[in-house]
Amino acid sequence: MIGRLSVLAVALVTGIALASFFPELSQRLRAIVALSSGPAPQAQEPAEHKPGATDDQQGVVKLDADAIEAAGIEVAAVEAGTIGHRVVVPGMIVPHADRIAQVSVRLPAMVTELQKRLGDRVDKGEIVAVLESREVADAKSEYLAARLTNDLQQDLFDREKALWDKRVSSEQQWLRARNSAANAKMRFDTSRQKLFALGVTAQEVAALPDQPETSLRRQEVLAPMSGRIVERKVELGAIVGRDNLETELFVIADLDRVWVELAISPEDAPLVRNGQTVSVAARGITEKAEGMVIFISPMLDKNTHSARVVAEIDNNAGVWRPGSFVTAAIAFGEQSVPLAVPVGAVQTMDGGPVAFVRTAEGFQRRQVVLGQSDDRAIEVVSGLHLGETIAVTNTFLLKAEMLKGTAED
Repeated sequence: MIGRLSVLAVALVTGIALASFFPELSQRLRAIVALSSGPAPQAQEPAEHKPGATDDQQGVVKLDADAIEAAGIEVAAVEAGTIGHRVVVPGMIVPHADRIAQVSVRLPAMVTELQKRLGDRVDKGEIVAVLESREVADAKSEYLAARLTNDLQQDLFDREKALWDKRVSSEQQWLRARNSAANAKMRFDTSRQKLFALGVTAQEVAALPDQPETSLRRQEVLAPMSGRIVERKVELGAIVGRDNLETELFVIADLDRVWVELAISPEDAPLVRNGQTVSVAARGITEKAEGMVIFISPMLDKNTHSARVVAEIDNNAGVWRPGSFVTAAIAFGEQSVPLAVPVGAVQTMDGGPVAFVRTAEGFQRRQVVLGQSDDRAIEVVSGLHLGETIAVTNTFLLKAEMLKGTAED
């Protein structure tokens, strides 16, 4: 009897070893062990699902309302939509040509004050620099002398006219006074216009008679428009306007609105029209901008053979910096589709597109067939029904949760 038990034990050990190499023998081996050792233990009850758990066989992520809100997952009903037909082209942000100004001077002078620094905001008419110029001093002195002479000659003319009216003086004296007054008025007007040409404002000209003599050489340079100082071209003490050549002091730009310069291929150029909507995006920038085509060049670039197209976009937030490369989509037509979902509602799993339908327990994965798309919406040909509620944001979290559940299984 003891010998038979020993033989049986050896056979069992050998069978277990063989089962590790031949899995198909394992079921039979378990049956033998069960017959030898008594009834098998009762199977355990399946573990209860917790929030966030996945059921891969049904493609379900179980989440309650609080977990959905915490994950930032937004939902929306499936509805009809429009798919835009677009031309996607590269572009560059440039300053608005009507919102950039150069602050320049032509008169010989020395820079004595720079009241604005690079990046400062300025208002139209605000002082940005102060110069000292002998030419300005001479022009102001000439104006003051002409003004004084004009006032005197006008008084003399009025006196001679009154005497002539009373026939007290001769007509020759009256004519001489009239000519002198006219010449004085002409010299006065000429000197005044000369000051305007040098950049002196009407307010400064009116205040000249009350200014001290030492301020005659002072010339204030004013901002021609509101904006920001984007370039400064001179230093304190620099001599400007040599040989009557224009010297640039500052560049002021108003970047609240900017242009997008686009290069359109000859094949796509006929599709573009003034007034069409342009959607602008850039790598590393989450914001998108909507603008409008305002210019289409009638000529092609001789080097690139592309057409220059300009669009204008809003830039109040300062997101779009001139010089940045962007991608622009020009909409030239739209088509209505029975069902459309946001681009963010679709993920790829098992090699195909899926959407996540809201259920009482959480979200269920649903295979979908897609049609046309643009950068905002995708047409759904099949897999979803009108009015169904689906996840439209942060759907990658649901995908990750399902993939995690699959890996654990």
